[in-house]
Amino acid sequence: MAATERHIRRRSEPQAPRQRVVGDPVPGAVIDFRSVSKKYPSGDMGLQDATFAIHPGEFVFLVGSTGSGKSTIMRLLIKEIEPSYGAIAVAGRDLSQITRKKIPYYRRNLGVVFQDFKLLPNRTVYDNVAYAIQVTGGTRREVREKVPDILRLTGLSTKLHNYPDQLSGGEQQRVSVARAFVNHPPLLLADEPTGNLDPASGETVFDLLLALQARHHTTGLLVTHNPEIAQRCTRTLRLDGGALHPFERPAGA
Repeated sequence: MAATERHIRRRSEPQAPRQRVVGDPVPGAVIDFRSVSKKYPSGDMGLQDATFAIHPGEFVFLVGSTGSGKSTIMRLLIKEIEPSYGAIAVAGRDLSQITRKKIPYYRRNLGVVFQDFKLLPNRTVYDNVAYAIQVTGGTRREVREKVPDILRLTGLSTKLHNYPDQLSGGEQQRVSVARAFVNHPPLLLADEPTGNLDPASGETVFDLLLALQARHHTTGLLVTHNPEIAQRCTRTLRLDGGALHPFERPAGA
């Protein structure tokens, strides 16, 4: 995931997740969290009674400070961890029913952009993007057709033979974005995608994500600690202390 998230500090008094009866699935939702709580073995609460749904074509921002629970939600969505309570469904499928053996197949239907890029250092830009097609069983023809197109859309056509260490941070993140979108995934998860970039590069990557999401009608969840970025989204969720709260936009935003 992105930079390791600090767990929420224990209060002086005992804390327990406020557990409600888990409601019915939300019809048609791509992401469906119902009364989800996560308590870590240390006793720290990563998430408390979170309920929200994201529908097809929505691009929702999740904003909060470090340790607020943002990365806990992302880790739950990629099944890196399991909830302590509640239910999570993606595209109508209950994630608790996905066995450990099937997790890699589930993840292949996700487009994921990390804060720290996670590029293969010994592969070129072209091969890093092609790898996303190859691991899902794509053919050489698909690689030849899809990779040049997404590299053009992300402004990387002149960098296809470069290796990651020959690129700027912004260019490396654009490779990560290209890799995430090359298979036209039904769901995009972006975890602090601009967190390691300077403001100008971050703005470029952010605009690129919005453009590709609109082009492919991808459903997306973007995690950020930057409320200024979140103000540009039509729908924003705010986390504080592991709990969801209304996101208040400044006047005139």
